[in-house]
Amino acid sequence: MIKVKLTNTGKRFNREWIFRHINYEFVAGKQYAITGANGSGKSTLLQVIAGSLNYNEGSVEFSINDLQCPAEDHYTYTSFAAPYLELIEEMTTLEFLTFHRAFKPLTLSNEALLKIVQLQNAANKEIRYFSSGMKQRLKLAQAFFSANPLLLLDEPTTNLDAEGIALYHQLIREYGAQKLVIISSNDKQEYDFCEKVIEMANYK
Repeated sequence: MIKVKLTNTGKRFNREWIFRHINYEFVAGKQYAITGANGSGKSTLLQVIAGSLNYNEGSVEFSINDLQCPAEDHYTYTSFAAPYLELIEEMTTLEFLTFHRAFKPLTLSNEALLKIVQLQNAANKEIRYFSSGMKQRLKLAQAFFSANPLLLLDEPTTNLDAEGIALYHQLIREYGAQKLVIISSNDKQEYDFCEKVIEMANYK
């Protein structure tokens, strides 16, 4: 059971505080939304939790079965999908997934995973020839099917059509239930199933 605990956590760029004094505990098996207007800091908070941005005050602690994890190991428990994260476009889909497995195990075979996200016909296609929607499906696939207990999603339906959005909700229902899921979004269709909503305007 993973828990993520933020204690008096704050982040600033130069002298401007993006958010301050966040005290919150995220627990396994629940789904949380971080919401707010553009520029409110919701993506920044998600990146702080992921460890890809440093915070300036307070703390971010991970624990597994109530045993605290060293900060340098946090990434091993985390999978992350966001529109601004780049894929290795010179690789084919299968090459990318095989490369990904070298760092983080996946819970399904490449073939089974690609069938679920409807990319089986693009298995040997170089990612640079993908549409933006296909790239987003692949990002969601590597995030949902990484063998990690913490799933972080930033604007997860970006570039998806109606069929892709339905696929996203299917992934949440069938593969997100056992994970701790945190979603950064101001689009309600991306998080309307979440049990808890954190409004960034409360932490200015």
